[in-house]
Amino acid sequence: MPINYSFGLPQNPNFVEFIYYEGLFLPHEINNILNFWDDDKTIKATVTGESQYNDELRQSSVMFIDETPENGWIYRKLANLAIKTNNERFYFDIRGFDQELQLTRYSDGDFFDWHLDFGPGESSTRKLSMTVQLSDPDEYEGGDLQFMVNQNIVTAPRTKGTIVIFPSFIIHRVTPITKGVRQSIVGWVTGPPYR
Repeated sequence: MPINYSFGLPQNPNFVEFIYYEGLFLPHEINNILNFWDDDKTIKATVTGESQYNDELRQSSVMFIDETPENGWIYRKLANLAIKTNNERFYFDIRGFDQELQLTRYSDGDFFDWHLDFGPGESSTRKLSMTVQLSDPDEYEGGDLQFMVNQNIVTAPRTKGTIVIFPSFIIHRVTPITKGVRQSIVGWVTGPPYR
């Protein structure tokens, strides 16, 4: 008689490597977000868990969006979408944003090579990654958000206002900007460690 090694765990037929939504942020809302950018509050982006810059892996500028009464609507809109998407697609145990949202700017030559958003330390509780496209695709060249799905490279849509959500353990990159500027919001929905 064959031995059954199955633990009877439920499967998730709805899982996807990434999913995207268009039209959730209206043009005037995107303009309001872009007006948050303040050169005096920006920093050179680091890789999570590293105190030193790693220019071979990532080059971009970021500033953080505080959750204040003026911009709490951004957090609420993204949190509601994260809950909906998680309930429909991923079934992770999530709790919310433990880190501030990042407003990210990629200028000429900037990039973020292949990486995971999940890892040791503070990134070990990340479950879902979210990116909101703030730039019109005609405003820049290069700068594609791409995913490695098995051995296939898949490019996410570039439509202004598109929100891309994916498990933080999916490998992805932003290709080098060859012209113009690409801006986005990046955030991570966290939860207790996987078990």
